[in-house]
Amino acid sequence: MTPYTNATSVRPSNRTLESLAALSDPFESLIDTVRAHRFGHEHHHDHEESITDVEADVLEAVRARAGEVHETLSHDNDVFCVEFAGSTGGGKTMLIERLIERASDDETIGAVVGDVAGKDDATRLRSHGVQVENINTGKECHLDPTLVSQALEQFVLEELDTLYLENVGNMVCPADFPLGANRRVLVVSTTEGDDVVRKHPMLVQTADVVVINKIDVAEVVGTDVARIRKDIENVAPETPVFETDAKGNVGIDEFASALEADHGHYHGHRDESTH
Repeated sequence: MTPYTNATSVRPSNRTLESLAALSDPFESLIDTVRAHRFGHEHHHDHEESITDVEADVLEAVRARAGEVHETLSHDNDVFCVEFAGSTGGGKTMLIERLIERASDDETIGAVVGDVAGKDDATRLRSHGVQVENINTGKECHLDPTLVSQALEQFVLEELDTLYLENVGNMVCPADFPLGANRRVLVVSTTEGDDVVRKHPMLVQTADVVVINKIDVAEVVGTDVARIRKDIENVAPETPVFETDAKGNVGIDEFASALEADHGHYHGHRDESTH
């Protein structure tokens, strides 16, 4: 698999969750400014350049915050964290369920689930006996590392082996908001059409793995899976691609084995680096 792109693009420090919280006010102030512009509540077109500068500051702050989360999870507590991004209804929750079902008895798993409203996905994952923290984002269409860091306060991190982050269903905004995971898995569904990758290349380029899900209905909905594969190869040539039917348990073993091997490689690298 490709190296963790989100983590290596930032400069993690030794700050703890408490220090993340201390950064909350200025971070939220920057976020609020950009939100207001994005949703059209304020249109200061004479100051577009300054707004662009603010957006750049926000994205830099987001990357720094994601680095803090990554430091806390991966380096301080040895937790292997996998984010699932993709549109609503693409099958993110069911893929996580399949991975939990295949986990060994001695693997302790947690999950953080983001949705605009409701707790349906969190309830499904809790039924598998794992700790799940649910985040309702309201009007926001993605998780951000501050929300994740707040959710992490509910876990005993040193007891976790694996943490799954299920982002809000969205194929646009998560591209600019790394969460600090070791791996980002992008789930695209055949029900979204075979032009989904061409319409959302930036999110594909931020992914470490792409899963094409619901291949069982591809023919029915008129989607050419080979075309999706070709588009992924064009915009992100080195990214591993898996084809799954999560509901029918097809292709899950290959996907799970790849993540497990990556997890093992990650631990091996850590062991070497600590000697």
